[in-house]
Amino acid sequence: MNNDDYIPIECGLHSEYELAIMHQTKLRLTWKNKSNEEQIETILPIDLIVNNKQEYLKILSANNKVREIRLDKIITYTPEKQRY
Repeated sequence: MNNDDYIPIECGLHSEYELAIMHQTKLRLTWKNKSNEEQIETILPIDLIVNNKQEYLKILSANNKVREIRLDKIITYTPEKQRY
């Protein structure tokens, strides 16, 4: 399998991201970037989108940049207690 092949995530996990968006809950994410390097950052999830049959979490990073992270590249997430 090619590293770029999208692997759908579980429905329950998808729902957890939706709840974090609805409640504006910051998440501490660990994911693999396009260079396959591990990234760790506390972000605000703002939307879930589909592009070319791949799902992405649209985020606002701590430096106020909007980015998209492919859902199957997220390794772990931890909800933060404080909101933005």
